[in-house]
Amino acid sequence: MRLLPTLLVVAALAAPLSAQESMAARTKGSPTAPVTVYEMSDFQCPYCAQFALTIFPTLEAEYVETGKVRWIFVNFPLPMHPNAVSAAQVAMCAAKQDKFWPVHDLLFRNQKVWAPLEAPGEYLLTFADSASLDSAAFKECLTTGATRATIESDAKAAVNSGAKSTPSFYIEGGIMAGAQPVTVFRPILDSIYAVKTAPAK
Repeated sequence: MRLLPTLLVVAALAAPLSAQESMAARTKGSPTAPVTVYEMSDFQCPYCAQFALTIFPTLEAEYVETGKVRWIFVNFPLPMHPNAVSAAQVAMCAAKQDKFWPVHDLLFRNQKVWAPLEAPGEYLLTFADSASLDSAAFKECLTTGATRATIESDAKAAVNSGAKSTPSFYIEGGIMAGAQPVTVFRPILDSIYAVKTAPAK
């Protein structure tokens, strides 16, 4: 894991008000968790789907649900994925109704269906019913591009923090790239947690 100056990364991840307001909806874990992980991800990236569906559930059970780690999703749609921004908009419009994570899961589970489509909009709209969203508000959010600025801000922050690929993870002062297995995450998270919770001498 490549270390970066903490202040530089914190400054890069400081989002405008609109992004800050949406941050809670795409955060899992206790706000007082001693360790914070920023996941920089692209909904059309197959490695991101692999991480979300096969690796994160274990990390969530072991670290997020136990109060050790707070997990924050940061949009980082890559230029080579033509439908990534549209998918991010779907997730962020769902976030306005506190349904980011259900739609996050739907996007990754169905990635092989919508990713190759030339015009995925109609298919992506079906997630409104699947996630029990207010369809009218959801469509208005998508039509007006209400979340586009937040997604662009996320992507800029990801680049400024040192991320060059997806998924990438900013973990308390360092960047780790790739859908690493749980066995790679555990020693990193455990060691940081131990340092953060060590009794003061």
